[in-house]
Amino acid sequence: MSESSSQDIDWSSGRWTHQPAAARVTPEGTLVATAVEGSDAWRHTAYGFVHDTEHALLTPFAPGSAMEVGFGTPFSQQFDQAGIFVRASNERWVKAGIEFADGVAQIGAVVTDGRSDWSASPAPEWVASRVTFRVSWTDDALTVRARREGTRWQLVRVLPFAAHDEVSAGPFLCAPTRAGLEVPFHEWRVGAPDKSLH
Repeated sequence: MSESSSQDIDWSSGRWTHQPAAARVTPEGTLVATAVEGSDAWRHTAYGFVHDTEHALLTPFAPGSAMEVGFGTPFSQQFDQAGIFVRASNERWVKAGIEFADGVAQIGAVVTDGRSDWSASPAPEWVASRVTFRVSWTDDALTVRARREGTRWQLVRVLPFAAHDEVSAGPFLCAPTRAGLEVPFHEWRVGAPDKSLH
């Protein structure tokens, strides 16, 4: 998705799934959101619990399009996280982004269809960086890509995702283990999906 083919989404056009502790837009146009302690999104697998308290700012997301979210990664505590969230229902959703786990920033995605799975890859150089995640919806699949500022896109995940009546997507953040996580979101865009996987 090139900048010439993309369109910025205004922060005011989204609706929060759960209100953050605080949210403000700076004069430069950056959305700065503060997570509530204990916020998270997960269903059942391995841990046995359901968490449905993420802060996701969502707007309609249509097949045949892509959405990008650019954000900072000021993460230092277990499971600090932010990225992009795609929601079909409270049991069918995807979150992809950077999560701080076991002392290292991880590039990862959680795919949930009744139960959650989690894929993650260590990326210590991505902490305290400006990163962008993009989700392309083509045919029956979502393709997730990410890049750190100044680097090339890399593939994160390809997953099946059939059409649903109402799908929404946008930036999200969670702070499962602490208060005070403040994340700057710099860009929110929609445009054409990636043309191919490779």
